[in-house]
Amino acid sequence: MQYKGASTTMYSKLTLFVLLVCTLLASVLPAVSYAQAVSPGLASENRLVRVGVYENPPKLFLDTESQAEPALGGILGDVFHRIAAEEGWQVEVHPCQWNDCLLMLESGEIDLMPDVARSSEREQVFDYHHTPALLSWSQIFSTGEVSLATPLDLDGHRIAVLRGSIQQSYLTNLAESFELDVDWVLFDDLSVAFDAVAEQLVDGVASNHFFGQIESVRRELTATTIIFLPSQLYYAAGEGRGEALLPVIDGYLQQWRADENSPYYQIINTWMASSLGQRFTTLQWVVISGLIILLMIATAVTIAQRLMVADKSRQLATSEEQLHTILNSVEAYIYIKDKDFRYQYVNRKFCEMLGKPASQIIGRTDNAFYDDATCNRARRSDSRVINKGERVAEEEAAVLLDQQSHTLISVKLPLRDTEGQVYSLCGISTDITEDRQIRNQLHQLAYFDPLTGLPNRRLILDRLRHALETHEKSGHEGALLLVDLDNFKTVNDTQGHHRGDLLLQRVARRIERGLLSSDTAGRLGADEFVIIIEDLAQNPAEARVRVKELANALRLQLNQPFELQGGEYNNTVSIGVAMFTDAEWDGDGLLKAADLALQSAKIGGRNAIRFFDPDMQVELNRRSTIEKALRRAVNSNQLSLYLQPQVDIERHIFGVEGLLRWEDPILGFVPPSDFIPVAEASGLIIPLGEWVIEQACEILARWKHDPILKSVKLSINISPRQFHHAEFVSVIEKQLEHHQLDGSKLELEVTESLLIEDIDITVSRMKALGKHGIQFALDDFGTGYASLGYLKQLPLALLKIDQSFVKDLLTDNNDEAIVTTILALGSSLELGVIAEGVESRQQVSKLESMGCHLFQGYLYGRPAPAEEWQRKIIDNKGFAPEPLNLKE
Repeated sequence: MQYKGASTTMYSKLTLFVLLVCTLLASVLPAVSYAQAVSPGLASENRLVRVGVYENPPKLFLDTESQAEPALGGILGDVFHRIAAEEGWQVEVHPCQWNDCLLMLESGEIDLMPDVARSSEREQVFDYHHTPALLSWSQIFSTGEVSLATPLDLDGHRIAVLRGSIQQSYLTNLAESFELDVDWVLFDDLSVAFDAVAEQLVDGVASNHFFGQIESVRRELTATTIIFLPSQLYYAAGEGRGEALLPVIDGYLQQWRADENSPYYQIINTWMASSLGQRFTTLQWVVISGLIILLMIATAVTIAQRLMVADKSRQLATSEEQLHTILNSVEAYIYIKDKDFRYQYVNRKFCEMLGKPASQIIGRTDNAFYDDATCNRARRSDSRVINKGERVAEEEAAVLLDQQSHTLISVKLPLRDTEGQVYSLCGISTDITEDRQIRNQLHQLAYFDPLTGLPNRRLILDRLRHALETHEKSGHEGALLLVDLDNFKTVNDTQGHHRGDLLLQRVARRIERGLLSSDTAGRLGADEFVIIIEDLAQNPAEARVRVKELANALRLQLNQPFELQGGEYNNTVSIGVAMFTDAEWDGDGLLKAADLALQSAKIGGRNAIRFFDPDMQVELNRRSTIEKALRRAVNSNQLSLYLQPQVDIERHIFGVEGLLRWEDPILGFVPPSDFIPVAEASGLIIPLGEWVIEQACEILARWKHDPILKSVKLSINISPRQFHHAEFVSVIEKQLEHHQLDGSKLELEVTESLLIEDIDITVSRMKALGKHGIQFALDDFGTGYASLGYLKQLPLALLKIDQSFVKDLLTDNNDEAIVTTILALGSSLELGVIAEGVESRQQVSKLESMGCHLFQGYLYGRPAPAEEWQRKIIDNKGFAPEPLNLKE
């Protein structure tokens, strides 16, 4: 029987062999015991069985030729027809695409589906019998122009698979496990998929070997060596719907497979018969041709001798071809050069390296392919082989004329004639370029910072050890510099880590540009860089002066604006310095000393250079004690928010400033000048600031219902680090919402240092809070770096004259000039101006005469708990108590 469209050349010899092997395997596999199976011949229903069929010859296809009605065809189709005939079943055929067949089986539109492999997913929705109906496996087929030898070769290719097939599930999981990038192209018809391969629309197709061998012969495709998924094929029924069919099928299969003369094997042999006949006829012609050749040999001795010679020649040619095949299959560069160093033989791998066919390499020397340095090295080693008969094994660096570089392990051997004379050399080279690159990458990762390319801590400590050893021998002074970017966290929080990384890379390049050949720069982590300076003067004082000059030049260079994506970024740095002769240090000790100096520079206000001093450890211990106690204070509610009044010329209290106070059970009262810098450096300023915001909003929430207090504004100080924190705006908005405040009575005081960091983000956040009615005051104005250009961009409401200018206003002409300028600036910008630190009536009179009408200071009241000032304001009807002139 032949399926639709079959020709007499449908089966290849390989298909027949595979089919025979599968049949024999099936016959010797032990039958599975199934106690409930229904034996053939028992009473059965005269029932209609709806069977799905899709095109997968020779296992299964729709037969429209051998019978009047379309019927099941193929091995599995004929087997089922025989069982149905024995049982008296009527078979109704339902043609469908593979995936549709499975859906129809699951939904109950058909009762049975042949040619189904078992999988854990399918066993959830289908029932199976126990004895396999056929054994199979899967294979990848291609045009042969694409090299597909192992599953790893599928990477980067387009592979066709049958939609919903076991091959799709298996190969998809395989690709994910090996992280292969495979473009899976799904088809509902395997024949169409094979057409796509033949038309080179895809690189290969996955199919069971039965169908694949036939279709590949039709389309002159190649069966690859990628064989996978050995499987057993069954008749499947929908879950819970196969009780009347599957046991019967199982019974027949068990009985028939145990008998070599059963219908099962008759069907197999029937499918093999016609093709076997064709193969036998071909063999007959081969035998006849052989007899004719033998007759010709027997009739002429001369011809026989010539044929023997020809046969020997063929054998020699075959041997040479085999050797050629072997040499071309080796993953090494193999070549032969004559005594003039000209190539006489090259294998395929060598041609691939040079990018030329053998015909363009044979007869030429290395000069035609490599740069001069490579040719000179090769000529020296080749001469040792040709002229001295030596065996040379070495690592070579080969650079082609297009500058492509290879690292090779080469072995060169002399080739000798029968008299022992060297007539050429044979070279075998293994390419270790990729291995060397991996080793270099591992070395780079082990010793260099991946972001900046600078040496990391491990390499820095090694170079520092060598530097200290050299210093010990030569007596020349050296220094270790730690460079830290001030407020770097602000960049990450406000502009994102991408810009932060970009800034670190730009900083690294600037540091490198300022180094001498004897210096070393590295990155220890985060925003901290290290510089080792060697070969300074032997005199410690002279060396110290030189290091200070170098450090200051570096600081000024790094303080220049950086061009980042989206604009400029102004940055400052703090630098800590430890000299080699400060003490008896090892590398770790010197790093600790430099770190102490760096901490001192940051504590001192940043943007500074500090040299190590033994007293720094004492100061560090003190700050560490404060930091630990401050962490406890934040968690145990030891903090208080004091208030100090702000008045106009009539002593009317229009506002109060919230001032943070802390009294520790052990340390006692800790001045803000001691704990605020510690909070800034440690990051505790964030929770401290949030606590102050919460307290301020609670006070305003209480005051908004009082007829006197509801008009009083409350201002609090905001640090730059707190302002630039990612959650700053949302923290204030949540507090306003929680306490049902509109924000019009909340004022935030910021410092001039905030203005030199990122003016765009600063303005954006101020405007966002301004929408809630919040106003901003510029604290300590005149002590920082704010320019008129910056001030004009900011939505400010108030300038605060720093108390340092008010203190000597009556006696210092410079202070008077500064105050006059600030008042004029406030007037031109239409900003309010308030003077801080007012302690005498004379200062008030002077300030009033200069045009200042808002005041804050001890003259009107010292900072006190909120409850105390709340009572005073109410008792005095919104006015400050009669001032006590502290200067009198």
